[in-house]
Amino acid sequence: MSSNSDTCLDAWMDREALAEAMIPLIGRLYRENSVVTSVYGRPLVNKSVIDILKAHRFARQIDETELPVAETYPLLLALTELELGAASVDLARLSNKYKEQGGDLSEFLRTELADVAGKRGADERTSTDVVLYGFGRIGRLLARILVEKAGGGQGLRLRAIVVRKGSENDLVKRASLLRRDSVHGAFNGTITVDEEKNTILANGTLIQVIYSNDPATVDYTSYGISNAVVVDNTGRWRDEKGLSQHLAAKGVSRVLLTAPGKGSLKNIVHGINHGSITDEDRIVTAASCTTNAITPVLKVLNDKYGIVNGHVETVHSFTNDQNLIDNFHNGDRRGRSAALNMVITETGAAKAVAKALPELEGRLSGNAIRVPTPDVSMAILNLNLESATTRDEVNAFLRETSLNSPLHKQIDYIASPEVVSSDFVGSKRAGIVDGLATISNGKNLVLYVWYDNEFGYSCQVVRVLEEMAHVNPPAFPKAQSLAAIAG
Repeated sequence: MSSNSDTCLDAWMDREALAEAMIPLIGRLYRENSVVTSVYGRPLVNKSVIDILKAHRFARQIDETELPVAETYPLLLALTELELGAASVDLARLSNKYKEQGGDLSEFLRTELADVAGKRGADERTSTDVVLYGFGRIGRLLARILVEKAGGGQGLRLRAIVVRKGSENDLVKRASLLRRDSVHGAFNGTITVDEEKNTILANGTLIQVIYSNDPATVDYTSYGISNAVVVDNTGRWRDEKGLSQHLAAKGVSRVLLTAPGKGSLKNIVHGINHGSITDEDRIVTAASCTTNAITPVLKVLNDKYGIVNGHVETVHSFTNDQNLIDNFHNGDRRGRSAALNMVITETGAAKAVAKALPELEGRLSGNAIRVPTPDVSMAILNLNLESATTRDEVNAFLRETSLNSPLHKQIDYIASPEVVSSDFVGSKRAGIVDGLATISNGKNLVLYVWYDNEFGYSCQVVRVLEEMAHVNPPAFPKAQSLAAIAG
């Protein structure tokens, strides 16, 4: 028994040593070459030894086996010798592809990353100033993501937040809410407040805090901000007229709304219709968290099986617009205590899908139930298909889609008998298909899709931002097309 224990401990220490050796390689690639490394979308930059090992362990949820650090360490080492330009590299997918193809590792990597090999840190992206108008649940998560992705200053640069002053110590309170979060935990880094200059310094990103009640009157150029994208997190204005107030401000070129837009505004679900964004679009909306969660799954199912019609039932965590205890509310039922009740309410998510997927116009109905949890929601898709399928077939298809399709950042897949909602806090995917809950009966299919309605949605918003600013680095290995996966 003792020898078995010693063997297990020795194996663990060997893995720790390899993960520790990976940290400077990951850092060097990031700082010298603008290369972001990840394991199935889980970033490795600025992570601890345990974080790196956990990311490798997470791979078993997808590959049904843990990703050995003994396989990724040689990959990293070889990558540092290629003098790469800016890129995003998924080590898990790269390792799987190399195991399939075999041969000389250096030659494989040189061929696979030919587009950026030898470019030695070249980054053709230009930085884009970003302003967060509003600093609530989504605004603060966007700030965390933008700070994490700041890198060497290329890409998106968070320059300011705009809020209405709530108290004399408003700045300190705002910084404290950024530093600590009851759902998402502590900010990963350091935060310094300068009350005299009204700034927050977060991991080297200097954020100007601007107080204003009128979006049109803010002069961003006086803070050195120009051609900025304003991300409106307030939800106060949802039409072109209201959101155009931001465009009247000096230093603003474009606006992104973190809610469904009204009228003719483009509702963008990244991965589905982000290609429709043009440089002439001054105002773009990122739809809703639920629309982002279900649209990618509906897209691939419709492409492969055809959707005749269906119903979407959303089981959604309570939000800040509900009352903690019973009190007056303009909305039906929302005045009742969010912490004590399940509350039936309306959702426009099912109909909103058609703005991103016009082929599903009029085919989906929807409803929602608010439940007493602070984050992570679920969409239940009850669909009638044109072609019959089985549970195993559709699960295998969705799993493959989550791994190798262009929608791998939007769709995740899990098949665990023990997962519950809190396990998906912090998921960067728009939605996670729960394979063990899938029900298939010929042409009738019921799918359960989890989603972090705060963080997962915020990641989708940032992806839209990156598209608007043209700052996406090339990603490797390149994904298969949806058509190839659908067969």
